[in-house]
Amino acid sequence: MTTSTRLLSRRSEKFSKNILKRGQVQDSASKKGEKYPVGPFVLGFFIFVVVGSSLFQIIRTAQTGSL
Repeated sequence: MTTSTRLLSRRSEKFSKNILKRGQVQDSASKKGEKYPVGPFVLGFFIFVVVGSSLFQIIRTAQTGSL
């Protein structure tokens, strides 16, 4: 057997095994925990920038007296 034929038959066997397991997902295949797309440092920095800029805007608005 050539390499491509062996790979093709191995993939075919794997597919035929999985076709009978429809709807039965193993725990290892599903997500075990919620992973955040950003780290806690980046999230903290983003919150610091947003809250800080809003505080500066409130202070500036209070000093000028305009809306």
